[in-house]
Amino acid sequence: MFTGIVEEMGTIRSIRKGSSSAILEIQAGKVLEDIHIGDSIAVNGVCLTATSFTPTSFTADVMHETLNRSSLASLKPGSRVNLERALAANGRFGGHIVSGHVDGLGTILSTLRDDNAIWYTIGTSPEVLRYIVEKGSITIDGISLTVARVDSHSFSISAIPHTVAVTVLQDRKPGDKVNLETDIIGKYVEKLLQPKETPQKDSGITWDFLVKYGF
Repeated sequence: MFTGIVEEMGTIRSIRKGSSSAILEIQAGKVLEDIHIGDSIAVNGVCLTATSFTPTSFTADVMHETLNRSSLASLKPGSRVNLERALAANGRFGGHIVSGHVDGLGTILSTLRDDNAIWYTIGTSPEVLRYIVEKGSITIDGISLTVARVDSHSFSISAIPHTVAVTVLQDRKPGDKVNLETDIIGKYVEKLLQPKETPQKDSGITWDFLVKYGF
């Protein structure tokens, strides 16, 4: 589990692509302080597993499904990425509950400076928008943010200068793709409120039964 509080920006050092998968090598610093093989690290909001590490970088495998469902497929050497280690049991919970499982992609539609803040308007699919509510939480490229506005085809957030300065939001411009994870609580509540399907019992009526009794 993560909180959406980015610890640092890393840099893609290399990408080894397979037929439908990839191995990322990411240059980092802070997240390497207590790293172990098998640790979970959120990379632009996608939960990946550290498979090896050096004093200055770590590697992570990215499977086909992840490449299809996230913006990781568009990374290239030199790209900057948001990094966050999984929450420690004694850690400070500064954002919201983030699983690191991307729900879908969004597209930056516009950015607008508003005094000391920057507005980002992001378009996404109806399947994702149904779980986005005004003043609720949203994760954009692994960053825990508050939804300021939402309509039928997009939503907006307002980011303070500090958040922009320490995350890849500073690199995002109209047309760029971003990873989106909606508030996990809403998805579970919806699932639990759905009527439970009752298996249909076999009536025992067959063609032979109908013929035997004259039907």
